[in-house]
Amino acid sequence: MAAVDLDAERVGLCFSCQHARVVHSDRGAVFYQCQLAATDPRYPKYPRLPLVRCAGHKVKDEERC
Repeated sequence: MAAVDLDAERVGLCFSCQHARVVHSDRGAVFYQCQLAATDPRYPKYPRLPLVRCAGHKVKDEERC
C-alpha cells in the first residue's frame, strides 16, 4: 500500500477536500484545518480524523494543486 493511500485512509475526507488546509506544528505534528469553520459554525476548525461524513466536502481540483 502506498504512503498516499495510508494518509488518505488515516485522514478521511479532509485529505481530498479543497476546504482543508494542512498545518504543520513546530513539533512535527500534522493537522487538517477546515477553512469553512471561519465562516460557518457548523464545521469544527480541526475536525476529528478520520472524517467520514461532511456536508461541506468538495473534492479539490487536482490541476490547481
